[in-house]
Amino acid sequence: MDHKKRIQGEVISATNDKTIKIQTIPYKKHPLYKKRVEKRHTYYAHDELNEANVGDTVTIVECRPMSKTKRFRLESIDKKALVKIKVLEEEAVKEALHEEETTEEAK
Repeated sequence: MDHKKRIQGEVISATNDKTIKIQTIPYKKHPLYKKRVEKRHTYYAHDELNEANVGDTVTIVECRPMSKTKRFRLESIDKKALVKIKVLEEEAVKEALHEEETTEEAK
C-alpha cells in the first residue's frame, strides 16, 4: 500500500528547468464568521521532462527532498491548458497572413 501524499492542482509557473510551481485552493470555513474562505497552498515539484505548462491541471506525489523547496514530483498531467492551443492557432493565422502579403508583393 502506497502511503505517499497525492495533490492535484494547477501549474502557475514553469519557467525554471525541471521545476514547476503548483497552487491548490481548498476552501475552509472561518471559525468565527462561518464563511467559506480560500486558503491557497503553493508546492514546488520536479518535472523531469519539462512537459507541464502554465494552466495545466496536474497530480503530484510526495517523494524524497530534491532541493530546499522541492518535496514532490510530477505524476501525471490530468488536463492540458487551452491557452497554449489558442496561442498556436494565433501564430498559424499570423504566418498565413504574412505569406499572403509576401505573395501579393511578389506579383
